[in-house]
Amino acid sequence: MMNRRYWMTLGMLLMVVAFVVAFSLISVSMWEGKKVEAETLIELQYNQEMSLKEFADANKLPDKVVMRVFHLKNPKQLEQSLKNFPVTKEELLKEVNETYAIYAESLSKNWMKIGLKFILWFLFLSFMYYLIRKDKVSAKNRKWVYLISLVVFGVILGSDPSPMGTVKDAVTMYAIHYVLFIPRFVALLVFLLMVVVFNKFICAWGCQLGALQDFIFRLNRNKKDTKGLIRQYKIPFAVSNGIRIGFFILFTVIAFAWTFDIVEYIDPFKIFYPQVVSIVGWIFIGLILVASVFVYRPWCHFFCPFGLVGWLFERFSFVKIKVNYSKCIDCDACSKACPSTVMNTILKQDKVIPDCFSCATCINVCPTDAITFAGGKREKVPVGKFQKENN
Repeated sequence: MMNRRYWMTLGMLLMVVAFVVAFSLISVSMWEGKKVEAETLIELQYNQEMSLKEFADANKLPDKVVMRVFHLKNPKQLEQSLKNFPVTKEELLKEVNETYAIYAESLSKNWMKIGLKFILWFLFLSFMYYLIRKDKVSAKNRKWVYLISLVVFGVILGSDPSPMGTVKDAVTMYAIHYVLFIPRFVALLVFLLMVVVFNKFICAWGCQLGALQDFIFRLNRNKKDTKGLIRQYKIPFAVSNGIRIGFFILFTVIAFAWTFDIVEYIDPFKIFYPQVVSIVGWIFIGLILVASVFVYRPWCHFFCPFGLVGWLFERFSFVKIKVNYSKCIDCDACSKACPSTVMNTILKQDKVIPDCFSCATCINVCPTDAITFAGGKREKVPVGKFQKENN
């Protein structure tokens, strides 16, 4: 029986991956932006007798980049001579590299798709808030909700933008080019606002990779969505978060010390952009997806830069999972059904509370309706409430 479950789960996993990859290949061609390599220039072809246009051509720079460097409003102004602009060669090299990096980044974006994606995120997450508040997210429909999310925000709308990318790309772009891409910074602020208002809702229901991992995890659950058909494991938060912090430090140090983005080569979000995935990338993505059968959201808990930053902001969330201790009968059903260790810490009000992905499993299984997704501070645990457990 157990071997049969293994093979059935593996078969479903392969079908999900095949579906995601096949249809992502189609959708990417519809949304793909222009590719511009923002290579850092080491030396400039520079002569003060050059016109700005000749300077642009000699250094293979787009006219728009040169116009931004010299703050020109009209292409005709490119006929001016370099000697009209008092700037040292070193200052000019720095300005060109920074401007070119921002130009290339902006040109690679499909702004219509990004705008559409944010609009749909707001609509979808508002709808999910309504469903959870009304206790309408159940074991029967939870998988369907995750499937809709991963299809819409991943397969159809692609790997970018994503919550993870706002942190990862901001770090690497500053480390390599010493610039901040303002639209990405704005997106990061919007995502963090979502975390603060509704407890990590963007990660919970809007993140395409998070939804994919959660969907795979739920494939290996019983009909009540309370435990795995094949054994699932709850990794202690001290372990998972320790690894995540270590990975973030390693990623940041390498980016600044060697101008190298280690996440770029293993980025699991690229399953929604399969054309650019390397062999190493496919191996890592495969490991993450297989691990998702047994461990809840392994990328989010062990590696995700935004997962770490979001967890820091999560403690300020206004709307979150709360326990009414006057109704709680200490049956531990919520902690057992929770896919991670977070519900046990919420229930006992531990000092360190792990990531909560607001999946509402705890709400579903509570026999006394003591758990809600609501605003305000959590109640303090009544003295002696869980005394029998501690004795």
